[in-house]
Amino acid sequence: MWFANFFIAGSMTMVMPFLSLYIETFGNFSETYVRNWSGWVFAITFLTAFAFSPFWGRFGDKFGRKPILAIMGFGLAGSIFLMGIVDSVLQLFILRFFMGVFAGFISTSQALIATQTPKNISGRVLGTLQTGNVTGTLMGPLLGGMLADTVGFSQAFMITALIMLISGFLVTFGVKEQRVKDEESTKTSYTKKEVLQHIFSKPMLIMVIVISMFIQIAHFSVQPILALYVSELNGPANLAFISGIAFSITGLGNLLMTRKWGMIADKVGYEKIIILLLMLAGIVYLPGAFVTEVWQLVIIRFLLGVTLGGIMPVRMAYIRQAAPVAIQGEVLGYSTSLRFLGNVIGPVLGGVVAGFYGISFVFIITSTLLILSGFALLFTKWKESEAKTRRTIRTSTRLRNQNN
Repeated sequence: MWFANFFIAGSMTMVMPFLSLYIETFGNFSETYVRNWSGWVFAITFLTAFAFSPFWGRFGDKFGRKPILAIMGFGLAGSIFLMGIVDSVLQLFILRFFMGVFAGFISTSQALIATQTPKNISGRVLGTLQTGNVTGTLMGPLLGGMLADTVGFSQAFMITALIMLISGFLVTFGVKEQRVKDEESTKTSYTKKEVLQHIFSKPMLIMVIVISMFIQIAHFSVQPILALYVSELNGPANLAFISGIAFSITGLGNLLMTRKWGMIADKVGYEKIIILLLMLAGIVYLPGAFVTEVWQLVIIRFLLGVTLGGIMPVRMAYIRQAAPVAIQGEVLGYSTSLRFLGNVIGPVLGGVVAGFYGISFVFIITSTLLILSGFALLFTKWKESEAKTRRTIRTSTRLRNQNN
């Protein structure tokens, strides 16, 4: 599954560097037309994934996650392959729409591994799996750009499809899924209403799911204007290269620490580490609004990767602990759905804020959002602990009265 995630994550990001350039090849379009369609073509995949993630999660809980992963791998490969032979922006848009149907491969693989892993080491194992995703994400844009320059856009899409096809075969022939029995619940089937009731009966679980969206909003709000910020700080010299470093350095910080954070969370508690990482991410991102040199921005982006990188596996490990095995896929599906929604809202929010108040203010908004998310989780955990203490006191009092 590590290699499958590596290939999928790399392939998903391989086409990103030349997607807007590919649109330009369909006709003699204005710069505004290309920018608008680039945004729609990019966003539609996440919007479709937002709608379909809970469906795949529920399907996986019922029939197993291995067949879902195989369908997704082959579906992604087919969508990407067809993108290489389209001749209009509308056709590309439609294929990106269908690609979103199969875009939950990474989260479904995490659900598969989570349910196959003992709870006490799930943070470490999921952190290890996350390194495959991060490594692929780091290498994908570089390889995609090289392929586009060397063999052309259409062939680059086809090579990308071949890599995704390999992931489908890895899952089909290399993965054995075991149906794990839940140690804490004998129930094997839940209605959609029961799943939602379980989620809403646990305030901490609701907050972890909702905050998934805010993390993505905060992370993606800076993405579309990062190159512009680098240009302001450094000028036009080597702009593409330096912007690439600023983008990818976050992934490097993620890669170095994601497994370590998972191991720490296994020992001290998943809620505590999520709260800590949200606070730290907000603190390290705030100076980004006041940097005067590009190297300062690169350091801040690296530290952001160190902090945000641990949240994904620790969040998954917490859901593994908070939800019965029979519904973990659907619960993760809701969380993934909100993450995809955050991927859409983030760039729009960043662009609007930068347009009205300047790029520096985007960093202030992002930092505030992360810190407030940390405080919201901290408050929820405190309220949950208070309620638990009150229940314990009431139970002790009732038993004492019965004995008397």
